[in-house]
Amino acid sequence: MTIFDEDFPPPARKLLTPPVLDRLSVDELQAYIVDLEGEIMRVKQGIAAKRAHAEAAAMFFKPPAGG
Repeated sequence: MTIFDEDFPPPARKLLTPPVLDRLSVDELQAYIVDLEGEIMRVKQGIAAKRAHAEAAAMFFKPPAGG
């Protein structure tokens, strides 16, 4: 690590490695879509849970009204 490494944001993490679509049949592609849709739903639920947690924390640390 050089002294200048802090000047640049870390590279984005690649979470999925998409398959080569040319190698998949139509049935496999449709199954892949179903898998991706399931993953999208799981990620949306994770986002909702994190937002709810952040909102709860914000309410907890909110200064009392009138004070």
